[in-house]
Amino acid sequence: MSRRLISSGSPFEAEIGYSRAVAQDGWVFVAGTTGFDYATMEISPDVADQAEQTFLNIDAALQQAGATMDDVVRVRYILPEAELWEACWPVTRKWLGEVRPAATMIVAGLQDPRMKIEIEVTARLPQGG
Repeated sequence: MSRRLISSGSPFEAEIGYSRAVAQDGWVFVAGTTGFDYATMEISPDVADQAEQTFLNIDAALQQAGATMDDVVRVRYILPEAELWEACWPVTRKWLGEVRPAATMIVAGLQDPRMKIEIEVTARLPQGG
């Protein structure tokens, strides 16, 4: 399978030098994604709203690659403060509650102080994808 680079259209991708996702050898690797609405380049101050927008951004990248959220096998959540994590649970359950991928939550500083969550996923392309 050839390597396919997936872009969200975010200016960050060109400025920093990365792709929103890379599809290769039956896998889709989605880069750490935040809650920016790429159409408006705005971000909500609410962590749960950011988590929702982040999943929308991830879902769009997966769809471009030929996968869905049901194909996610691994997820990493990165938050700047552990106390923010519980407010995200209803959103994570909505998007991945049935899929239940292997998951890790890490507390670390994020690039922009407005960012309250970053999510990275790995998905397996469906057969023939």
